[in-house]
Amino acid sequence: MLAQPLADGSFTRDSGKIFSERIMRTHVIAASVASLVLLLAALAPMRLHAQTDSAKPIGKVVAITGSVSIKHAGAVIVQANAPAEAGQTKVGDLVYEGDLVQTDADSKVAINFVDGTSFNLASNARMALDQYVYDPKGTSNSTLFSLTKGTFTFVAGQIAKTGDMKVDTPVATMGIRGTTPHIEIADDG
Repeated sequence: MLAQPLADGSFTRDSGKIFSERIMRTHVIAASVASLVLLLAALAPMRLHAQTDSAKPIGKVVAITGSVSIKHAGAVIVQANAPAEAGQTKVGDLVYEGDLVQTDADSKVAINFVDGTSFNLASNARMALDQYVYDPKGTSNSTLFSLTKGTFTFVAGQIAKTGDMKVDTPVATMGIRGTTPHIEIADDG
């Protein structure tokens, strides 16, 4: 018996049916929440992939000796050791605008950039890749790298010829127009 008439003409409902409806409602809510969680989990990698696609690599590591760290602008730190271990940065790994490259004692790294610029950092060096704008057909190209400590050698590429290449040090900012400088920054700047 599911419903019983009352004196006022209304009906009562069977408590078993009310209990069944509550269980069913709870299952529907749980299934909806689970579907939403699964949908968000499926969309998260696509959103992450879209973010990495928008950040274009500006160069790549072409040689490593010892231990080198690359801190990406999103605060992800990649540690490089030669020979490369699983999960370590290795020759061929990419660098991006905003990265911080740092070498440890008895370490060095060589990075080639898309415009043809090449940087070699010796031991205990630190370089921030602050700005990098390069269009092979453009004339408004620009670069700003901050060298804060260590020894560096580089060969300027197309940006120095078709735009504004600057290298910042603790004591001065150099405008590069096409050359192969060797820079050494002492620990005291």
